[in-house]
Amino acid sequence: MRTTTRAVSVALLATMTLAACSGGSDDDGAAGAGGGGGGEGGACEPAGEDVTLTYTSWIPGIEDVVAVWNEQNPDIQVEVQTGPNGNGGTYQNFFNQLEAGNPPDLGQIEFDALPNFRVQDGLENLGGCEDVLAAEDQFVDWTWTQVTLGEEGSVYAIPQDTGPMAMFYREDLFTQAGIEVPTTWEEYAAAAEQVRESGGYITNFSTGDINQFAGFVWQAGGSWFQNDGEAWTVELTNEDSTKVADYWQDLIDRDLVSSLPGWTTEWDNAYNTGQAWTWISAVWGANSIMTGAPDTAGAWRVAPMPQWEGEGETAGNWGGSTTAVFKGSENVYEAAKFALWLNTSEEALTLLNEAANLYPATTEGQQLAALEEGVESYARQEIYQVFTEAGATVPGDFTWGPTMTQVYNDVSDGFSGAVSGSGTLADALADAQESTVAALEAQAIPVAE
Repeated sequence: MRTTTRAVSVALLATMTLAACSGGSDDDGAAGAGGGGGGEGGACEPAGEDVTLTYTSWIPGIEDVVAVWNEQNPDIQVEVQTGPNGNGGTYQNFFNQLEAGNPPDLGQIEFDALPNFRVQDGLENLGGCEDVLAAEDQFVDWTWTQVTLGEEGSVYAIPQDTGPMAMFYREDLFTQAGIEVPTTWEEYAAAAEQVRESGGYITNFSTGDINQFAGFVWQAGGSWFQNDGEAWTVELTNEDSTKVADYWQDLIDRDLVSSLPGWTTEWDNAYNTGQAWTWISAVWGANSIMTGAPDTAGAWRVAPMPQWEGEGETAGNWGGSTTAVFKGSENVYEAAKFALWLNTSEEALTLLNEAANLYPATTEGQQLAALEEGVESYARQEIYQVFTEAGATVPGDFTWGPTMTQVYNDVSDGFSGAVSGSGTLADALADAQESTVAALEAQAIPVAE
């Protein structure tokens, strides 16, 4: 059964676009990109002549993948441009280019950033391309709802990769300490006590990875935004979000988790030396552990992320990108054709996996030969099968808002205070709730009372 994301109506998005165009920009650097509208996709006709497309991405090795396309398609050539990741500067560049009227034809955009670009009317609607609509069944259900944004007949990007979450754990340490590998969050907290008694921490709670925390909320059934067709509702303090915040606050208060800055030498060292025993992360985390904790190769395994008792088997998602066609492209048909090849063909998906360990958003892509093999660094465990099963259980109704960079920054600031004893995680969410509503209202984007 296909789940549906909370609808974002055509009329509302057109209204918000016009409001954003007259209301300046938010902290994400999103300048208004012109009048818009949504609904059914526009014209999608071949140019009838040779074309050259421009495409911006930060995927390692993307040039080699594009080169394969260019060799096979002399009539549709793609010039690839690389840059930092989205929040590292590429999104700001996109918005600047949209405002100046010279964006690339295509760009890599993460799922959580799509609503921002949609509100600013920066995306072409690919719903008029028959091949795009016909491709829906090739993708994992929830990824398609993320790119349609709830608009019937609309498609604003092609899903590229996903980040289903599971639990990486040190099997050797759990076995030596005689601690059962936890399967529920209650068991995880109990195991955290035992791990601490053994001199380690069950995990590191990073105040900077708010995307990870959002994945926890996603798994619990919560969503930070809703839209009823008239206004946005901000729900950072909903019941599920608060439950997750209170759970981790308890572990923090009892010194059962560390809180090192993520993606640092200190963070890597904690995992490399056995100070941290688990990491609840996305599929791409497999490579992070292999490169950041090389001395532990062969000691790690992967299991489903702990479950909330009585709520069935579910997983969260952390990360994932799309390929979007920017508003103003003169070759939507050709751009959509390339985006579909890049994200659905076995050839391209295999190359993307080999070059950058991307985990495909298509169901067939998740059956690539490379993903069915045991991974040497994980003692030949077929870890990707765990993630495939997890991906099938990700709820389909998590909705991102149009100012996620602002949300991440504000929540991160509050979480940093909470781990140092200033307030709580729940307080941080409450403060971010207020600042997010203010950010939306500053752009004249309708907010529900």
